[in-house]
Amino acid sequence: MAGFFDTLSDRLGQDWKPQRQPRAWRAYRCVCRRPVFFRNSQCLACHAPLGYEPTRAQVLALQADPQAPGLWALADGSASPRYRRCANFDSPAGCNWLVPEHDPNPLCRSCRLNRTIPDLSQPDNAQLWQRIEAAKARLVSSLLALQLPVRSRLGEDPQHGLAFDFLRAVPGGPAVVTGHAQGIITLDIAEADDAHRERVRRQLHEPYRTLLGHLRHEVGHYYWARLVAQSAWLDEFRAVFGDERRDYAAALQRHYAEGPPAQWSLHHVSAYASAHPWEDWAETWAHYLHMVDTLDTALSFGLEADELETGYEPFTTDCLYRPQDPDAQRFLSVVNAWTELTGVLNELSRSMGQPDFYPFVLSRTAVAKLQFVHLVVTQAASTAGQDSAG
Repeated sequence: MAGFFDTLSDRLGQDWKPQRQPRAWRAYRCVCRRPVFFRNSQCLACHAPLGYEPTRAQVLALQADPQAPGLWALADGSASPRYRRCANFDSPAGCNWLVPEHDPNPLCRSCRLNRTIPDLSQPDNAQLWQRIEAAKARLVSSLLALQLPVRSRLGEDPQHGLAFDFLRAVPGGPAVVTGHAQGIITLDIAEADDAHRERVRRQLHEPYRTLLGHLRHEVGHYYWARLVAQSAWLDEFRAVFGDERRDYAAALQRHYAEGPPAQWSLHHVSAYASAHPWEDWAETWAHYLHMVDTLDTALSFGLEADELETGYEPFTTDCLYRPQDPDAQRFLSVVNAWTELTGVLNELSRSMGQPDFYPFVLSRTAVAKLQFVHLVVTQAASTAGQDSAG
């Protein structure tokens, strides 16, 4: 019998990605052929400058243009557009993304989404901002790879665009509430402090709480408003997730006072998802992004192993929201690959004495909701590709 990772890699290649390629490639190589990584700005082997090019979804080796200070070409000598570094390259954010030569915006596709950054004169804020930007860059690269509309509310799309406020409460002032409103995602930058985040995670009895998870959840609220609220999906959303017109504040108050219903795991991807249909959507959306990006990474690195077997019962088409959809079998293969992969990764985490990599169990209803998200994303990609290309 083929090893688990051989089987998984084959399944991912055949059933998940067209042309056997991940949507967001996560394994990169310098011009010297040594491996480099998403956040690298210099190759540790040959010291070539590196930059992430979001349109290509690649980390590229660069060479300075001697005739034009501040402009960079590809180090392999191939004909290509020239680039500038993001204006946040020399900031505490340390952004390694590239900006096309003729783009008038000095900031890259990720950094131009910032409306408010932390006060860098305050102790620790520079380090916290750097961590936040690393998570946001990962998020934005995934959104672009999925061909979702990603445009800044600051100048590119004032009505429908996206923006981020990264705030920190001041002593004696009001608390900063992480959330989404009218295209603005607010994040309490204290969430970038590991000790603070772990303390809150324990207080709220959450199995998982990360910066990237926060951003994926909150951007789910943005895309609900963008892709579902005023669309033909709304009635179907209500049939699958519930009626979002329920009193939201009262629902959250009840959730924090009483906790989730006894059998929440039969219907929701997480306990918090049971609080309100909006939170059910945002949690399911976040899990969809967890799944897609992790499987993209697995495929990018061509996982291989021998004689690994799992005993998971695979999900079948009767779990899906639309079992007759032309893409249903491929989506189902993704879910089953995800279940097997996370099972092994959980065991690896346990072998290191760490919490589970993925501390959730997908129910049949949760799988149906994940397919609903997938259908919305797929339709958005087919209709808004020009918008997402910026």
